[in-house]
Amino acid sequence: MTPDQLLSRLTVPAQTEPDSGIVNVAMYGMGRPGIIAFWAGEGNLPTPREFCSPAVESLLQGETFYTWQRGIPELRQALADYHTRHYGREFSSENFFVTGGGMQAIQNAIQMVAGDGDDILIPAPAWPNYAGPLRLQGTRPVEVPMNFANGAWSLDLDRLFAAVTPRTKAILINSPSNPLGWTASRADLTAIRDFARKHGIWILADEVYGRFYFGKDGAKRAPSFLDICDTEEQLILCNTFSKNWAMTGWRQGWVQAPKALGPVFERFIQYNTSGSPVFLQRGCAAALNLGDAFVDSQVATARKNRDIVIEALRGHKNIRFQIPDGAFYFFFAIDGMRDSLATARRLVDEANVGFAPGAAFGAAGEGFLRMCYLKDEDKLREGLARFSAWLENHQPS
Repeated sequence: MTPDQLLSRLTVPAQTEPDSGIVNVAMYGMGRPGIIAFWAGEGNLPTPREFCSPAVESLLQGETFYTWQRGIPELRQALADYHTRHYGREFSSENFFVTGGGMQAIQNAIQMVAGDGDDILIPAPAWPNYAGPLRLQGTRPVEVPMNFANGAWSLDLDRLFAAVTPRTKAILINSPSNPLGWTASRADLTAIRDFARKHGIWILADEVYGRFYFGKDGAKRAPSFLDICDTEEQLILCNTFSKNWAMTGWRQGWVQAPKALGPVFERFIQYNTSGSPVFLQRGCAAALNLGDAFVDSQVATARKNRDIVIEALRGHKNIRFQIPDGAFYFFFAIDGMRDSLATARRLVDEANVGFAPGAAFGAAGEGFLRMCYLKDEDKLREGLARFSAWLENHQPS
């Protein structure tokens, strides 16, 4: 059979799902000599040794068999203890379920609450890994554009709520936001909670960047649905070990959800991955129990690097951006840019620097580029210098 014949035998979603614009640029530029890459959402540090050692020891001791589908008890208790420390109230290990990365957490959550013909609302621009899995299962991602005016992003709650129809099963909120750096206020979260309760809609919350918060209130984490919601209501929170603890390659995450959903998550995890490796979970437990100081240092680096980027981009009159409240991304518009993917690929060729195209984050993201600035300071400064020089001599596509 020809390649076209083989592809034609696949499901329609498998045939029609577009490439990720982030991956498109990354594959285009990866491996080029001297490339400085800001396209991926990860820091520059390897996983600390004290998190790796328990994983290595577990592996050498033969912990290589099937285990609890929900996660080993030690890790689930470490998750409860971590949340108790950082959210100021008691949490039960029975509300936590270990997944194969934050992506599996999101997939399991959306598989549970929505199906073929249903809708999930997503404020946009948004990380493409929400909309893609929804389309693949026949659920419609409804992107609700956020407002960008006077150098700031804002969520129009009236527009969000007006997008609800009888098909709407959930509202998905990512705060602090990838790619915007925007962070929902407690008032925003409360309004969404009250609306969801009134209409019987699920809240799916991605608070992966909650510790990466630079708010003027001096708080060490962003406002959270955990501040205002009961753990046994229609709320599913998805998270990952990737960002806080420099563990992107480990592919370990978790879901926090009502206890009643435990057997359901157990089945979904069984059918998707048959559980997470014990030795990896040992390292994750060490990260939770020993890693608060490391996370604090990561956040301090992100804040410092954010200010470096502000200083570099502020000098260009043709660039517009919000100073991020959280996460570790800059999402900036370039006047005259109409094709962010073409511009991002040109920057690889002409400046040897890599950004993610804004169009990858939905139609509302066109005209913008995203950079991850949690990088080595010298490379960050060099990459910004290359980009600034390019801006002085080129027009975007």
